Amino acid sequence: MALAVTLLAVPAAAAAAPDPESRIETAEVWIWPVPGGVRVVEPYAAPAHAYGPGHRGIDVAAAVGSDALAPASGTVAFSGTVVDRPLLTIDHGGGLVTTLEPVSSDLSPGDTVARGDVVGTVATGGHSAPGSLHFGVRLDGEYINPLLLLGGIPRAVLLPCC
Repeated sequence: MALAVTLLAVPAAAAAAPDPESRIETAEVWIWPVPGGVRVVEPYAAPAHAYGPGHRGIDVAAAVGSDALAPASGTVAFSGTVVDRPLLTIDHGGGLVTTLEPVSSDLSPGDTVARGDVVGTVATGGHSAPGSLHFGVRLDGEYINPLLLLGGIPRAVLLPCC
């Protein structure tokens, strides 16, 4: 009998864990991290578990040497090279942190940035396709789809078939 009660309690506890995307709270409308027309070349693909395969962000078309923009106001948390690529991490408060790579930047940890500020230039290196910028967002350490934060995305309209 005790075993049955224990087994029934486990799924209820797992179901109570909130989805990180449902906790997003930001008053500021975010913008794309590159200027001009934006084309997503690699979409977000949530991993099944913390170390599983997936794509923990989106890759947007961006020419090497073009400006990288702060998608929202925040404080630079990291600017430097990790393994083979330059990257920039911005802490936006409320548990939201973005990573832009490959981005070369002269900013230093602690520098404040405003939404739309040029924070660096698109560089080369890393896992993104050449001519693209990887835009990752974490909420309380968990990766979420950056498209959830971007304003100005038109709602999809399904058209009748045939």
